[in-house]
Amino acid sequence: MNQTNAEASSILNRFWSADWRLFFALSRTPHAVLDMCTPALAAVLWLGGFPPISVTLVGLITAFSGYTAVYALNDLVDCKIDRQRLGLTENSPETVRVDEILMRHPVAQGALSFETGLAWFALWSLIALAGAWWLNPFCVILFVLAASMEVIYCKMLRISHLKIIPSTIVKATGGLAGLYAVEPHPDPAFVALLVIWLGAWEIGGQNIANDIVDMQADQKVSARTTLTILGMKESVFILLAGISVAASAGILMYWFSGPGLNFFYPFGAAVLSWKLLLQPARQVYLNPGPETAASLFNRASYMPLGFLVIALISLLPF
Repeated sequence: MNQTNAEASSILNRFWSADWRLFFALSRTPHAVLDMCTPALAAVLWLGGFPPISVTLVGLITAFSGYTAVYALNDLVDCKIDRQRLGLTENSPETVRVDEILMRHPVAQGALSFETGLAWFALWSLIALAGAWWLNPFCVILFVLAASMEVIYCKMLRISHLKIIPSTIVKATGGLAGLYAVEPHPDPAFVALLVIWLGAWEIGGQNIANDIVDMQADQKVSARTTLTILGMKESVFILLAGISVAASAGILMYWFSGPGLNFFYPFGAAVLSWKLLLQPARQVYLNPGPETAASLFNRASYMPLGFLVIALISLLPF
């Protein structure tokens, strides 16, 4: 018992003495902050207005906690394979992604201990679970589902390129959590379109784009991704299909959303879909490679934030 207490005390000491920037690097906080706009977007679209202030405040804390925990979980589960990847290829400035603004994989690099990172994950998971329970107990199930799918996604790296399926589920659960936080029984058509929208965005604008950026390192560690299994031509085709579906679904959300949104939304959504999704995807089609794929990944990462801004502007009386 004394040894166990000493180990726990040592972990806590390392936790409190660690550079906090390393924790935010572990959770890819710049990307997580962009992603946490997803549940807010889903809630605003469904309501056609603002949620109650209490729901908004608890929702923001819960969303930040959930994304912080799940992104940290990704790096913790992948720390061994990430150690192998590091040093295999060096990203040029043109291929730096938004989730790499801070240190890349601090646990894999040894800047942060695994136990300390695990304590960080546990802390934010508890906060996320408490907030999710307050909002709607079903949101607890969604958080557990997202964390489970994230682990499965990581573990499938050398097993099957179909790991893209749990990856899309992870992204969809964020939007669903925001929706169920404000509506226990939403319209199934809205739910379906929301899942299609977020899933297609993940496939085209995040997952496969990321595969193209990491293709050299993935080949060297025998990763089974869409790119390493199907090749560049088929991967770009799937990427374009996903981007096209995401762009269309984002505009169609107007006709499934609450009555508070005005005509500005579909026009703004069309412009954003072109700038953040279709235009950079076109560059990948014309010149497939790490640079164009990183540009698509970065611009597509702003989709939740961009559409949230459009939705909020659409609530203004014109």
